[in-house]
Amino acid sequence: MKSSHLPLNALRAFEASARQLSFTRAGLELRVTQAAVSHQVKSLEETLGVQLFRRLPRGLALTDEGQALLPAIAESFDRIRATIERFEDGYFREVITVGVVGTFATGWLLPRLKAFEAAHPHIDLRLMTNNNRVDIAGEGLDFAIRFGDGLWHGTEATRLFAAPLSAFCAPNIARRLRKPSDLKREVLLRSYRPDEWPRWFTAAGIATPRLTGPMFDSSIIMAEVAARGAGVALLPAMLFSHEEQQRRIVRLFKTEIALGDYWLTWLHSKRLSPALLAFKAWLLDAIPAHAAPQSVARTAKRAAR
Repeated sequence: MKSSHLPLNALRAFEASARQLSFTRAGLELRVTQAAVSHQVKSLEETLGVQLFRRLPRGLALTDEGQALLPAIAESFDRIRATIERFEDGYFREVITVGVVGTFATGWLLPRLKAFEAAHPHIDLRLMTNNNRVDIAGEGLDFAIRFGDGLWHGTEATRLFAAPLSAFCAPNIARRLRKPSDLKREVLLRSYRPDEWPRWFTAAGIATPRLTGPMFDSSIIMAEVAARGAGVALLPAMLFSHEEQQRRIVRLFKTEIALGDYWLTWLHSKRLSPALLAFKAWLLDAIPAHAAPQSVARTAKRAAR
């Protein structure tokens, strides 16, 4: 380049002309004359020492150099535009991206999102659901809410609450089930964690039957299958209270098992911004007292797997 000065007007004229493949249409978009756009582009070409367009009888065609420059310029203007649009009423709307286990999202978080938005109108919360398999760094997440023991390598974790599993089924099936051993005659819906039913039957004090029911990677789908009368599912009662209140599913017996807790996790190397701290504080404050013991806010010690 012949100059270190960044020619923003010329770059904008080039980007619009490259999209429109016309100086005239670019001028209409930018609200300047065709001659002004042509002059700006010519100035940019002189600064770079290359030709960016081939001037044709009817419009323009990008040269190889123009095609190489366009993606970087277009992406930069898109990012500037997106950032400017995040200013609202004198505030900057910070984006928070959270990966959430689908069961937690539908059973706990979504019903409370309106309250979060009311409390923090200048935070742009974006949710990405998953089935507990998540790569915080690879997916560009600020937080991940997931189920387990809280020991994920390279992350910090704050415990949210326990979600013990209980047996659920449709009301018409529940009427014929009197004791846990009656489940041996039923279709038992399975998750991708193979130890759930064996541990439940152990807790109930009976031998585990042969498990042949269909397997699911989502408790939400499994609960829907159970509600339709296709089998018995182990579900976290706290996250399916709405379905239980509607009598779509019925809890069977008092036996329950705890295989882990829900945790708010983030990369150990990440500095939590004020918006991230606000989301974390809101999340912990919104958890019912009976579900969040005093140790809820402690940070779990990291352990490599």
